[in-house]
Amino acid sequence: MFGQSLRTAIEKFSFELVAWVFLDQHYHMIIKVGLGKQLGRFINNLHANSSRLLNKVENKNGRKIWYQYWDRCIRSERDFWTRINYIHHNPVKHGYTVKIEDYLFSSYNSYIETKGKDWMDSCFLDYPIIDFTLEEGD
Repeated sequence: MFGQSLRTAIEKFSFELVAWVFLDQHYHMIIKVGLGKQLGRFINNLHANSSRLLNKVENKNGRKIWYQYWDRCIRSERDFWTRINYIHHNPVKHGYTVKIEDYLFSSYNSYIETKGKDWMDSCFLDYPIIDFTLEEGD
């Protein structure tokens, strides 16, 4: 349901979805926006529509689902790829899976299809997320 709401909002605002992951309690995404001042309206639209859908399915009218969001402006190529790696690693970080490629609610496998596994592996080596990655044997 969240993916459906996200696709609708992306189309409505003519944004580009670059990377994403959906988890039970939160999500991460990188989007390319046309005008920065549209971001608040985009998030409001996304949260309102996804809340309505979920509340309808669970018969809980008026329940608040989303409480806040944070945004960051990406300032360099290193920042861009490190954040993409963080997004793709998030299901491992939170214990949803051991292998990134096994988690279905992420753009990781789309990157594998377009860039290749070797390229993605080198991306993790070139732009590590050291603070969020367990050392082997931990």
